[in-house]
Parts: sequence; C-alpha cells; structure tokens
Amino acid sequence: MPGRMPVTLQDVRDAAARLAGVAHRTPVLRSRTLDRLVGAEVHVKCENHQRAGAFKFRGAYNAVSRLPADRLAKGVAAYSSGNHAQAVALAARELGTTAVIVMPEDAPRSKREATAGYGAEIVTYDRYTGDRVAIGQALAAERALALVPPYEHPHIIAGQGTAALELIEEVGELDALVVPVGGGGLIAGSAVAATALLPGIRVVGVEPETGDDTRRSLEAGRRIAVPVPRTIADGQAAEIPGELTFALNRRLLDGIALVSDDQIREAMRFAFERMKTVVEPSGASALAALLAHRVEPLPRRVGVIVSGGNIDVRRFTELLDG
Repeated sequence: MPGRMPVTLQDVRDAAARLAGVAHRTPVLRSRTLDRLVGAEVHVKCENHQRAGAFKFRGAYNAVSRLPADRLAKGVAAYSSGNHAQAVALAARELGTTAVIVMPEDAPRSKREATAGYGAEIVTYDRYTGDRVAIGQALAAERALALVPPYEHPHIIAGQGTAALELIEEVGELDALVVPVGGGGLIAGSAVAATALLPGIRVVGVEPETGDDTRRSLEAGRRIAVPVPRTIADGQAAEIPGELTFALNRRLLDGIALVSDDQIREAMRFAFERMKTVVEPSGASALAALLAHRVEPLPRRVGVIVSGGNIDVRRFTELLDG
C-alpha cells in the first residue's frame, strides 16, 4: 500500500512538544518476577499514571488544543465508554472551554463521575441498541460543537503515539512492543513512532477474545465488524476498527494476540500484587498477553503499554474475587 503515511514520526514529535509540561511523562516499571515469568526483559510503560488515568489525555489535548479559537470557544463534543470521555473533559477544562460527552448507560460509575467532575455534561445511550457515532455527530451539529473522536483523527493518533516515543527515548532499543487495541488509535500512533525509530521492531496488538475485530480485519484485508463485545475490558469493546487506524495498522502491525477475561484478571492481580500499581481491565490486556505467553516467539527486550487505570475499588475487588 504505497503513499504517504497519514501520521508520521514528525507528527508524533510535534504532539510531544505540544504536550510537554501538560501531560505527565509516565513511569516505566521493571519487575524481575515478570521477566522470569515471561522469559524476556520487559519494560512496562504505565499510562495508568497519566492525567485522567489513561493514555487518552495525550490525543485529546493534542486535538483540542489545535482547534481555531472561534471553534474552541463554542465547546467540544465526544463519545466514549469512559477514558476518552475523561480526557476530552479535562482537555476542555484546561483550555478554557466546555465539553458534552456521549457515554453508554452502563459505563463504569467511576468514569462517569470523573467525567462530570472535570465539568463535562454527560448524555447517555444504550451501547447495545444505540449508535454512539450518530448520536455524537447529531449532538455536535445541533449545538455547533467541535467533535473530538476517540481515535479516528490524525491529531488523536499522533498524540497517543507519544507514549511509545517516550518509552523508546527512555529505555532505548526494543525488539517488540505489545499494545492494547480498542479502536486502534494507541497502537497506530505507537507503531508509527516505534517502527520509524526502530525499523526492526515487532509491534503486536492485544484484543479481548470476544472483541477481535482488528484481528479479523487484518486477516481479511478489510474492516470487519463484530457484535458489541461483552468483556470486562470495556475500553476495548469496539465493534469495528476505524478507517484511518486500520489503514495504519494494516501497514505496521505484526499481528494480534487474544486474551480471555480470566487472563486479564490475572494480569490485574499481578500488577497490583507484584508491581504495586492499579490497572483497569483494558489497560491490563497487553500485560495479560505476555503473562499468558500469547506473544510467541518473544524476543529479548520487550516494551508493553499499560493503557489505563480508571477503576473504582468496588469494581476492582469484584473482578479479582470473581
């Protein structure tokens, strides 16, 4: 597939410059126990320590901050199961404007409360019968708001790619990068940065077994839709890859690994008990793939992105006790 990449390493670097002093430069954790269990040297990029609790703030701020002043003043809209919702709400507050967020009725309570806490208005819908994209587009048009999509935009993808950029700047050469996949924005931006900086790197995505739309799409060579996934990884409950993210991921990814909800739970438990960090289900899926040996053959030095940590105590204990 020839042609210019819609997002480049320079776009990611420009996003990093815009995010400097605004987004956190999140920590990279190591664990000898993890290395032993996985059989590789693993570097864990902890986006659960990002502002608003997930990598989503990177893309949201990069996109919202680039709006012309007149559009920014009118406010922004977004649709999200939770992490993008919080990120857009926080970015809007930081930039002195308002946000209206379309969220599923069954979105985790902690994510709804955090989004409202950042000052956003929340409009709910039924994720199993409603079309969040159509609802968001109609709402934005009715109120003359700038719509900030969760992954289907070059500025969003470039912003998300700054997580991988930071990881490589900190730890140096990696043989593989393992990244959670929902709509595909994080892995697309990460793959753009990683493959440009380290041409020999393998980039592997991870999806829940019940939500393998990207895996099916890559195998088919075209975007494939799946039923709304029923998984504890609510941030990865995508039905179909984005057009832009799929175009990038089709060119740059080495494959997709699948993990079960039980494997995700075990990764959450490991992160909490052995690495002393709280990870939400969708944030733990890439770590789960390593612990379950779903990425084979595994090279010597591996980076893994823990994408978020937005989960309340009640839900966290329910999942680990279940």
